[in-house]
Amino acid sequence: MLFRIAEVIIALILLGADAAKASGAALSFGGVPLAPGSTVQAHVPLSAQEKSFAAHGDNPVPQSALAALATPANFDPAKTWPVLVVLSTSDFKRQNRDDLAAFYRRTALAEGWVLLAGDGPQPARNDTAGWRAAMTLAAVDALHRSFPGSNKWPMVCAGFSGGARRAGFIAPLLAKNGCRIAGIYLTGVNEDYLSEGYKRVQPGADFLRTPIFVAIGRDDPVATQAQQYAVISSIKQTGFTQIRIGSFRGGHEVNDAQTATALRWFHSLNL
Repeated sequence: MLFRIAEVIIALILLGADAAKASGAALSFGGVPLAPGSTVQAHVPLSAQEKSFAAHGDNPVPQSALAALATPANFDPAKTWPVLVVLSTSDFKRQNRDDLAAFYRRTALAEGWVLLAGDGPQPARNDTAGWRAAMTLAAVDALHRSFPGSNKWPMVCAGFSGGARRAGFIAPLLAKNGCRIAGIYLTGVNEDYLSEGYKRVQPGADFLRTPIFVAIGRDDPVATQAQQYAVISSIKQTGFTQIRIGSFRGGHEVNDAQTATALRWFHSLNL
């Protein structure tokens, strides 16, 4: 009888330990509960540097940014995950999180990537590069605070149209701030902001080895083939050495097949 009582007590202790372990393993991003396979948004603080960036263009400086995170169904922060940092155009008042959901989430999650975007709590009065930099950096800071070790996860900056121009400035800035930039994905790009971003931010000569994938719509009326190849030529002249081109039948759009190809290429080079 005493033996059976001891067995019950041990079982209860083990159940309690398992429950505590499960409770301790609950995930959150920026203080918001996170279930793997979901997309969450969190208000996250801005550092002094980020507030300085946000003020460019005489913008009122908010106290926080709004960060969006999407994770695969098997997300485990104890493992290393590639992160797609999404930048959108300013046209039509689009926010970075809008492009995350509309253009990249389905494909990137299927490829096993985490997606991240940072925006202001409200649209900026003047949607400057500094504003986008501030909100993106705040989202990255939140990722690193939420998941210890994530500061070593490889990051790829992705941008479509005006978002591609944004990526050309944000990627060097993230690299200079200690992020492991593993690639840049550009599509619908008709101006070379990457060369200017590299020269202004000065992330170091190693940044010139960053892999760059340019997806070109053959019937794009906004960023013509000639314009996109001119951007590639300019990037090469700056000194970037790893450039891959993907061409697809289509117009001014984000092509899922090209996105998947790009993410697999980045993954093969960096993981």
